[in-house]
Amino acid sequence: MSGRILVVEDDERIRSSMRLALEGEGYEVRDAASGEEGLDMFAESAPDVALIDLMLPGMDGFECCRALRRNSAVPIIIVTARSDTHDVVAGLEAGADDYVTKPFVAKELAARIRALLRRARPAEEEPGAVTFGDLQLLPEQGVLRRLNGDEVHCTRTEFRLLCELAASPNKVLSREQLLDRVWGYDYFGDGRLVDVHIRRLRTKVEADPAVPQHILTVRGMGYKLVP
Repeated sequence: MSGRILVVEDDERIRSSMRLALEGEGYEVRDAASGEEGLDMFAESAPDVALIDLMLPGMDGFECCRALRRNSAVPIIIVTARSDTHDVVAGLEAGADDYVTKPFVAKELAARIRALLRRARPAEEEPGAVTFGDLQLLPEQGVLRRLNGDEVHCTRTEFRLLCELAASPNKVLSREQLLDRVWGYDYFGDGRLVDVHIRRLRTKVEADPAVPQHILTVRGMGYKLVP
């Protein structure tokens, strides 16, 4: 599976190793040493996936993610030195779909990119139109809209997560099930990915995200969609 990858990383050695590893997997790679340069390259080349280091000079990776999210639903993987800090959650809240930690394993990075590219389109087995609240989900069209016709912007990962919940209304899906179905892996998955994306979805589909009526948490079990 080929695709265009944008790498934003200020460390030249890491940037070079990422480029070589991804080119070895068949990807077309462009790389930038700063967030500002990365945004310029993104506007020029429209990559399929962006890899962004969080600790960048000048514009940091968080702001770079937010800037991309204001105009694009492109899958974003953040690169961080440590996975046990608030940086991961903050990066996901800024709009990232996934993360990898340094030092990373090239094969794992390539696997995560393949998973992101595979879910670029809704799966054929997803349900037909689902209506809940003032929203209508159209999986086959890749559309979430309000009943007045206004479209609700979602990233690809947010949309796929909502489709998985909608495929089994009122049924609890565990974090592990959602990781496997949405992110495409479970053996190195992180439940924080699910939790942060659920929070992001609630800000878009719930009248009051603090008191959700449709995307509910079932303590100790997981999440469910109540139409």
